[in-house]
Amino acid sequence: MSLLPRLACVVLLFGGWQGSFGQATPVAAPVVASVPTAASAPAVAPAYASNPKYTEAMSKGHLAMQHKDADTAKGEFKKADKIAGGQSSESLEGLYQAEMRLGSYKDAAATAVLLEGVVTTPWAKSSSETKHAQALLAQAGEKPKPAQLEAIEAALKAAIANEPKNATALFLDGEVLARLGKMDDAHTEFAQCVSCLSPRDPAMLRAKHFADNPALSLQKMAPAFVVTALDGTKFNLDAMGGRVVLIDFWATWCGPCNEELPHMKKIAKEFAGQPLVIISVSWDSDEQKWKDFIAKNEMTWVQYRDADHVLTNQFGINAIPHYFTIDSDGVLTSEMLGEGSDVEGKLKKLVAKARAAQASVAAASAVTTPGEHPGN
Repeated sequence: MSLLPRLACVVLLFGGWQGSFGQATPVAAPVVASVPTAASAPAVAPAYASNPKYTEAMSKGHLAMQHKDADTAKGEFKKADKIAGGQSSESLEGLYQAEMRLGSYKDAAATAVLLEGVVTTPWAKSSSETKHAQALLAQAGEKPKPAQLEAIEAALKAAIANEPKNATALFLDGEVLARLGKMDDAHTEFAQCVSCLSPRDPAMLRAKHFADNPALSLQKMAPAFVVTALDGTKFNLDAMGGRVVLIDFWATWCGPCNEELPHMKKIAKEFAGQPLVIISVSWDSDEQKWKDFIAKNEMTWVQYRDADHVLTNQFGINAIPHYFTIDSDGVLTSEMLGEGSDVEGKLKKLVAKARAAQASVAAASAVTTPGEHPGN
């Protein structure tokens, strides 16, 4: 899908491993805040908790994760787990996250199984079983075999049995069932997921869309997200129904991005009034410089500053300018990196398709039954 770049600003972020629901997999699913954590606090602190070597290893592991050094973190969490005799849910949690970040999915799946045996509460067991499923799904890749999907589905069913309101497990189970061709069952799981979510959760609209049309979950979807734009408005990717979306990752200090700016302004002007929404996502750390640049260059479309790279990491990118086009069904249709990408050409086709769909809906709504008159 990606095009070879002519020129791009590159920054190593080491964050692109993270997929939806914390999984390193191309399956698109939004992050659900209601998912439990697996660690369960015992009534009496175990002996290893006061061991200086254990606490030091855990501290170093967490610090390494904060600095995106998953390899070091993995070693420290393994050391802590050995000191704890394999009984520390916290060290196993850390080890799992490090292995997922490194792409060691087979190891992560094994760690999740160990975690299942350590935690005690239903919420914690459900979370651990979900992690197991996520690792198996990541290990299976983009084209999992039926047997792999069945194993993943079994892990998710166990997670749901332990906690019926585990929205992550419900959503992923819906995706897996859709891949297995069980669309009615997939609809049930997506609908159940919707019932577990807050209306403010970025996952809500995505889950509703998939409940209405489970087959849509088989498509490559952009990560679901809601951000507050520069003008104070909320931008919800899944609320763009019927419109094409162009996401532009850039920065004021990026030379190739500045060279592309006239092209972006041309697109904004050319497609004004059309079913297209543009959102530019900046890597700028200096908020005032970013605001001044936008005002000076009359960038009138939706602007968002991703200084902490949270949204950037969700899209798994490490270079700018970087573009994503999303069709009117929310399907990720193309990814383009670097100066000279044919953004406009792709948008013309997508916008034409969106306009045709809107015209079709309008025509269908105007049709009246025999003997019926409009307005009656």
